Amino acid sequence: MTLTLPIVALPHHEGLPLPSYETEGAAGMDLRCAAEEPILLAPMARMAVPTGICVAIPVGYEGQVRPRSGLAVRLGLGIINSPGTIDADYRGEIKVPLINLGQETLELTRGMRIAQLVIAPVARIAWQPVPTLDGSARGAGGFGHTGTH
Repeated sequence: MTLTLPIVALPHHEGLPLPSYETEGAAGMDLRCAAEEPILLAPMARMAVPTGICVAIPVGYEGQVRPRSGLAVRLGLGIINSPGTIDADYRGEIKVPLINLGQETLELTRGMRIAQLVIAPVARIAWQPVPTLDGSARGAGGFGHTGTH
């Protein structure tokens, strides 16, 4: 299935490619740093890094901004609220809230692939108040419950 999404490239995106799938089987499109000057990100520092694009996601879908696994493993670069959600009614610039979890200062340069964008369907629900819930094998077992045996 292919969705067509409107996209606006802001002036500071000029010269950069639009997000794209790097392989035929890729789930996410790479988002690039659109900062005009290199960004130095010290260990444990965080910053919303501009991508220079705005998109119109259709109702019933969301944009998920996810880390790139290679950058996470090699450099310790992560996303603070991973995955971040872009709501269907948001029309501003996509910015990636990066954090440097590594031990060295990182230099983020213009055009660097910094995150992935996945467009995914979202189910909307209506609450149905009930006096009790159906049982399950897990029941009310909490954090770590299924891995203790």
